[in-house]
Amino acid sequence: MASIIGVNEIQHTNGTTAATIDSGGRLIGAKAGSIIQIQYDQFTGIDTQSITAKTDTTLDNLSVSITPTSTSSVIKLEAQLLWEYNNSASEYDHIFFFYRGTTKLGHAAAGSRNVGIAIGTAAYTAADASSTPQMLHMTFFDTPSTTSATTYKIGANFTNGNTFYFNRTVTNSDSHDHERGISFISATEIAG
Repeated sequence: MASIIGVNEIQHTNGTTAATIDSGGRLIGAKAGSIIQIQYDQFTGIDTQSITAKTDTTLDNLSVSITPTSTSSVIKLEAQLLWEYNNSASEYDHIFFFYRGTTKLGHAAAGSRNVGIAIGTAAYTAADASSTPQMLHMTFFDTPSTTSATTYKIGANFTNGNTFYFNRTVTNSDSHDHERGISFISATEIAG
């Protein structure tokens, strides 16, 4: 016969709470730096989105929501985008970043500079300007100081307005030299 002990928290002998057990039976309260949970959204389809020049824009196909277990938690945000843009000059003149709700995360304002977290990597020569997608890998550590559900999205700002292509090339021809891929965003809660 199995024995069951029902507890809400485990204490150290000095009386401090060492760990809490949530209503789902998971042990919460691991040491600082431990991973508590991971949430993600992965987009495997293809799509396009209109981008206005020099405007912070939310990319519509990816968002992730996470409910931190502690106000001291750190949220590690990661994103991968396979994309192409219908303006070869903007393959270079852009920046990507994350949003927490409506708050832009990344480098602080710096004069007239286009600020954020990272640029996408150009992976083509001029002859391949509409048949070779770019890649973005981006990471940011956020401290939202909340235990409320928090939604994160990817944002971008391009110097020239045009069309953003998700997971595909601009011309999208059915041939071996027009690649497709996947994009994702993830949020990892790390104990603070």
